[in-house]
Amino acid sequence: MPGTVLLLAASPLGRGRLVDAACVLPVLAAVAPAVLSGTDTANVVELADPLEPQAVLTRLRAAAAAPGPLTLYIAGQLQLDRRQRLPHLALARTTAATVRYTALPWHWVREELRLRSAADTALVLDLHGDAEAWQYVAERGLDCGANAAVYGRVAPGAGRRGVAEPAYMKAVATLLRSGHRPPLAQLHEQAMARIAEASAGRDLVLAIAGGSAPRPPFPTDQPLSQPVRQALPGLGQQPSAGRRDSVLVGQDPHAAISAAVQDGRHGEADALAAQQEQLAVGAQGPASDAALHWAEVRADLAMFAGDAVRSCRAWLAVAGVRLAAGQAADSPAVEAAVDRAHHQWGRITDAAQARELGSALAELRLRVPGRRQGALENVQRQLRQLQAAP
Repeated sequence: MPGTVLLLAASPLGRGRLVDAACVLPVLAAVAPAVLSGTDTANVVELADPLEPQAVLTRLRAAAAAPGPLTLYIAGQLQLDRRQRLPHLALARTTAATVRYTALPWHWVREELRLRSAADTALVLDLHGDAEAWQYVAERGLDCGANAAVYGRVAPGAGRRGVAEPAYMKAVATLLRSGHRPPLAQLHEQAMARIAEASAGRDLVLAIAGGSAPRPPFPTDQPLSQPVRQALPGLGQQPSAGRRDSVLVGQDPHAAISAAVQDGRHGEADALAAQQEQLAVGAQGPASDAALHWAEVRADLAMFAGDAVRSCRAWLAVAGVRLAAGQAADSPAVEAAVDRAHHQWGRITDAAQARELGSALAELRLRVPGRRQGALENVQRQLRQLQAAP
């Protein structure tokens, strides 16, 4: 089965630029697609200094939905928005004042990968951050979810030395140009060794094996001690015969669901997710993180099955549960649920069902306007047209 590779390089074009992210793309593009993916064949999508977060989300969503292994190579710049202080990947038009509207929220990356299996999903990251973003990652880590292996670094801005370059990603690309892709943990160690002198102990290292819980990174001036190696299984090692890294596929419901979707067995995939949701509700309650996770999985499964009505209804329900549990209307999870409900509502072809769900969506948009300007007006306008139709 062919793999999928997304090459994303993004940084502001103005005075706030910390890194010339796009300069690494020619080096990555010189690597054979199969080597980038680690599969026999691969499809490669390249995004250089994109302008709109929604455009990036569309490409990211398509890549995450593709069957087979997925590798994301992301070089860019992290910034915190002024309102919620959450990390975003700055895009070409991003400024310090417009992060919330012109940058890609990092939690969108995590959300899009949640249906995938950690056994075949990986992120290779070379990110630079201003003082606030760097401190955020140092204290809290960079949450990419539990469904992907993550390798890379977060470097501080170059300050008066000018615009930095994605040296880690260039090292990765140079190593891959040999025509061989070693296990990512080994590739990561080799790339970090190449830039060790230049990084001078300032970088935060991201090395999380697939399925591991997010944890704060560690600086490069700290050697890889035995406890760290034990916490990050497989780092710098070749997998031994018969050994499985982090995930036993047969015990991972995400892997089983992903396989069912890829085979077109949508009913089976939903049944598996429903079983997990019921277990989570029974053990922890409907507003628990686990129960909401599986409710969101089922909403996405409905989307993959082409059932926009069921998907929209599920996302509306998720948003309602989150709000009833006291989550803020501008929290990332609530906004994401309403945005996804809105997106699926626009795909409903049955007028009666569109009117029914449109009324519920309009009421919800009054509480959760979201980040896209005019979202409420869009719902109200389309709803008026639906209600005026015979």
